[in-house]
Amino acid sequence: MKILVVDDDKEIVELLSIYIKNEGYEVEKAYNGKEALVKLRTVPDIDMMILDVMMPELDGISVVKEVREASSLPILMLSAKTADMDKIKGLVTGADDYVAKPFNPLEVMARVKSLLRRSQYQTEQETADKLAIGPLIIEKNSHEVTTLTGNAIQLTALEFGILYLLASHPNRVFSADEIFERVWQQESIVSAKTVMVHVSHLRDKIEEATEGEKVIQTVWGVGYKIEAH
Repeated sequence: MKILVVDDDKEIVELLSIYIKNEGYEVEKAYNGKEALVKLRTVPDIDMMILDVMMPELDGISVVKEVREASSLPILMLSAKTADMDKIKGLVTGADDYVAKPFNPLEVMARVKSLLRRSQYQTEQETADKLAIGPLIIEKNSHEVTTLTGNAIQLTALEFGILYLLASHPNRVFSADEIFERVWQQESIVSAKTVMVHVSHLRDKIEEATEGEKVIQTVWGVGYKIEAH
């Protein structure tokens, strides 16, 4: 496993590199956002990125936005800002997790291991023709959804797209804009209400077929997710 550490504070980069290497992972280093993007394009097989928010050249939020246009690479963000809105902004942009500075390196490594395990699981799920999550069985190729008890759930193409997106990335929160761009395959302009209506219909159908099970969860102010059980 290879982890890219990006921070303009060289002491932080060196500290994290020591802990990462002690866990048996390889390390790549960058000290600003532009350098991070170059590393991602030129260094093969980077499995994860630890990324500071406030950096020269290009800040962490901008880096995440650019990475997310083409990749689901796990991203752990670091920031001296601890306000809730900063955390929400990072996660909605596409980061997978967030640690506030000053941090305990052992906590960072625990988050790293968790994200790498989740990424491996998601990769396996994404390549599978069939997903089983909660009370649902989702057939990718035929667009069929059934419950564990055999009840068929009739979904529109967009409803299936939303369900498959969330189910193939368990525990990850997707904003309404991100759902719209991925499922509708259009640039999001004013999409929050459109997505909300489709998610509501999707929930109604799932709950009717599963005797009220709450499969899709709302993370208020952030987006939607399906938790892996």
